[in-house]
Amino acid sequence: MSLHQLAVDSASDHRPLIITLFSVFVLATLGITVWAGRQTKDATDFYAGGRSFSGFQNGLAISGDYMSAASFLGIAGAIALAGYDGFLYSIGFLVAWLVALLLVAEPLRNTGRYTMGDVLAFRMRQRPVRTAAGVSTIVVSIFYLLAQMAGAGVLVSLLLGITSEAGKILIVVLVGVVMILYVSIGGMKGTTWVQMVKAVMLIAGALLMTFLVLLKFDFNVSDLLGKAAENSGIGHAFLEPGLKYGATGTTKLDFISLGLALVLGTAGLPHILIRFYTVPTAKAARNSVNWAIGIIGAFYLMTIALGFGAAALLNKTDITTSNKAGNTAAPLLAEELGGPVLLAVISAVAFATILAVVAGLTLASSSSFAHDLYANVIRKGEATQEEEVRAARWATVGIGAVAVVLGVFSRDLNVAGLVALAFAVAASANLPTILYSLFWKRFTTQGALWSIYGGLISSVVLVLFSPVVSGKESSMFKHADFDWFPLENPGLISIPLGFLLGWVGSLLSKEKPDKDKYAELEVRSLTGYGAH
Repeated sequence: MSLHQLAVDSASDHRPLIITLFSVFVLATLGITVWAGRQTKDATDFYAGGRSFSGFQNGLAISGDYMSAASFLGIAGAIALAGYDGFLYSIGFLVAWLVALLLVAEPLRNTGRYTMGDVLAFRMRQRPVRTAAGVSTIVVSIFYLLAQMAGAGVLVSLLLGITSEAGKILIVVLVGVVMILYVSIGGMKGTTWVQMVKAVMLIAGALLMTFLVLLKFDFNVSDLLGKAAENSGIGHAFLEPGLKYGATGTTKLDFISLGLALVLGTAGLPHILIRFYTVPTAKAARNSVNWAIGIIGAFYLMTIALGFGAAALLNKTDITTSNKAGNTAAPLLAEELGGPVLLAVISAVAFATILAVVAGLTLASSSSFAHDLYANVIRKGEATQEEEVRAARWATVGIGAVAVVLGVFSRDLNVAGLVALAFAVAASANLPTILYSLFWKRFTTQGALWSIYGGLISSVVLVLFSPVVSGKESSMFKHADFDWFPLENPGLISIPLGFLLGWVGSLLSKEKPDKDKYAELEVRSLTGYGAH
C-alpha cells in the first residue's frame, strides 16, 4: 500500500480531529474578521487598516501574505522531486525582498494612499493610468489566486479522502466563499490580523517539522542530504544543479527566466505593495520590510529541511501518486513524522496559509477596482467613501468567482510554478512603471501605458502558449497542444520588454513631462513630506 493511500486511510480514521481543527481555525478567523469589520468606519480603514499597525505587526502580516501555499506546499514538493533545482525557488523568493526594501517600500508609502495607481497618477494623466494599473493589479492577483486555489483543492482532498473530481471542485468553491467573506466583512484590518495569526502558526508548524526531520538524522545535515540523494534514485546528481533546469539549452534559459521573475516580481506584487500603506510612516514601512525579511528568511531556511526531509523519508512515487506536482510532500512528511495528529495540524496550518493569502490578494484587486477604476475613472472622483467601499465589496465577489472558475482548471499544477508566473506578470507590467515613475523625470503617461499593457499582454500571451497551459502531461490542458513558446516562465522576454516599452513610449511621446510634479514627487518619496 502506498504512503499516499496510508495518509488518506489515516486521515479517514482521524477525520473528526481534522474537521474539528479546520473548523476551529475557520471560525476563529471569521470571528477576528467580524470584530475588525465593526471597526472599519471609512475607506482608510477598509483599504489601509486605518494606518494603525506597527512595523513589527505589518512585518508579521507581510510574512503571512508572502509565505503562501507556494512557499509551504510548492517549494517542499519542488525540492522533494527536483532536489537542488527545487531549492532555487526559496532563493529567488527571499532575494526578491532586497529589491522591495531598497527600491520600493519607503518611496511607495510616501507617495501613495491606497494603491499602486495613486503613485502613477501623481504625475501622469489620471484616467488612462489608473485604468491600466487597475487592470494589471486584477490580472496579477488572479494569477496568484490560481496557485492558492490549486493548493487548497489538493490539501483538503488528501485530508478528507476525496478522490472524485466533483468533490475537489467543491473544495475550491468553498475556499472562494470563505475568502469573499473575509475581505467583504473585515477589509484590511481583518485581513491583516488573520495574516498575523497565520504567520505565527506557519512558522511554528515549520519549526516543529524541521526539528523532527533533523532529529531523525541526529541533527546531521550531511546525513539528511545523503539519504535524500540515495532515496531519490539518481544519487549525487540530486544535490547538484541541472536536474530540472540544466538538461538542455531551453531549460537553462527557463532557469534564468524563473530567476528574473522571482527576484524582480515581489516589488511589483499588488497584495505586497498595499501592505506598505497600513503603517503610519515611511520609517515604519522600512521597519516592517526588515522584520519580514528576517521572518521569511528563517522560514525559507526551514523549507530546505522540509523538502530534503521529504525526499529522504518518503518514496518519490508516493508523492507523485498523491499529486503529480508534489504539492502534498509537506503533509505526507508530517504524517511520516508525527502520525495523523501532526498531519491534521500541519494541514490546518497550510489551509490557514491559503485562506490568509487569498484574502490579501482579493483585497488588493478589489481595492484597485474600487479606488482606481470605479472612483477615479468611472465616477471621475465624484464617488463618496461609502460608495467606494461598497464597490470594493462587490468587486470581491466578482474576483472571487473568476478565481474559483480558473482554480478548478489549475488544480494539478505545481503551486510554486503558478506563483512564479504571477511574479513574471508583476515584474513585466508593474515594476518598470513604478521604478520609472519614482526615479525618471522624463517618464510620461504614454510610457506608463506602453509599459503596463506591453508587459501585461506579452507575459500573459507567452504563458498561454507555453508548456504550462498545453503540450505536456503536467500542463493545465494536457490533451491540447499549442505550446509554441518553449519556456515555462515568460520573464526572460516580457520583463525587459516592459522596461523597453516604458522607455521608448516616453521618448516618442508628444506630452511634456511635468518637471514640477516630478520634483514634488521626488521630495515626497524621499522625505515623506505631505504623505497621507
